[in-house]
Amino acid sequence: MGYSQTSEPIRLERDCAAVMVPQGDEVTLPAGQVGYITQAVGGSFTVYVDGNLFRIRGADADAIGKSPPEPLELLDDAADADVEKLVWQQLRTCFDPEIPINIVELGLVYDCDLERLDDGRRKVNVRMTLTAPGCGMGEILVDDVRTKIEMIPTVAEADVDLVFDPPWNQSMMSEAARLETGML
Repeated sequence: MGYSQTSEPIRLERDCAAVMVPQGDEVTLPAGQVGYITQAVGGSFTVYVDGNLFRIRGADADAIGKSPPEPLELLDDAADADVEKLVWQQLRTCFDPEIPINIVELGLVYDCDLERLDDGRRKVNVRMTLTAPGCGMGEILVDDVRTKIEMIPTVAEADVDLVFDPPWNQSMMSEAARLETGML
């Protein structure tokens, strides 16, 4: 995958942390570097620079002239069901940098549950997998899931367990995801 005529050109306004796709290596792209946004979903960006793809976190959006995501809001007296709904919304903002379909629709999230801690805050436990066990982006996706869930008010901790049993297969994708990828 490279850039296309619909890719948006960018010039980095400052040095910026990025992750090489699909290897998962962390790098710093220098200020002044020119490239193209190939995917902007879930608050992060996949950019094409010098023949390689890199993922830039939403928190670093300003480096490519974009706005970072807005902070999440939750009522002070929110019930567990409200928090769980927001957790699933956050999970739907997590994307494989090469596939513009969120991890929930891809069928990568096996389960998610909340538990109350002694101080009233919550811990979220997620079991998820990858489309391929050797994916170099695995730990990056796990970190993205953890970070986005921990952005939710009242969530003290997110425990994300990466599992490969059962192994992922295309039948786990939602019908919409299979349709979008042509795998229906």
